[in-house]
Amino acid sequence: MKKGYVQVYTGNGKGKTTASLGLAIRAAGAGLNVYIVQFLKQGDYSEIKALSKFENITVKQFGLGKFVKGNPSDEDIFAGQEGLSLIRELIKEGKHDLIIIEEGNVAVMCNLFGEEELIKIIDSKPDELELVITGRGATPAIIERADLVTEMKEIKHYYSQGVMARVGIEK
Repeated sequence: MKKGYVQVYTGNGKGKTTASLGLAIRAAGAGLNVYIVQFLKQGDYSEIKALSKFENITVKQFGLGKFVKGNPSDEDIFAGQEGLSLIRELIKEGKHDLIIIEEGNVAVMCNLFGEEELIKIIDSKPDELELVITGRGATPAIIERADLVTEMKEIKHYYSQGVMARVGIEK
């Protein structure tokens, strides 16, 4: 890759994480090195099992495995800051072709870190790095800095009929 871009997958519809993971697999298949930093998530999600089979994809989670409601706890904020520190270090090292900041927009929305911190990461991105930020609620400033923005729009979802997240499909 000669030029890397900033991609944002946002909106209230299903598919943001799925799209970023599809891109990770495509990149890995092309021999690129991929690092996925997941905010707000902790646990044995199906994608973690699948992605562990790829030598050139690394996933690290920075969450407590629970929804952040109201003000985040000190532990939530600490986990978010740890994730940001890792991303900064990964960018400095320059060993990865694609970095995915999974639920980065939601982390900003939940006040785990500020919008300005995510903007600094975007602004520090080297030209050859592809950077993907997922999560509903992308701010206007994040959208402005992105080169590609896709909004997932919910038209209809079985969740509204009481169907909970299913292993292998939503988790």
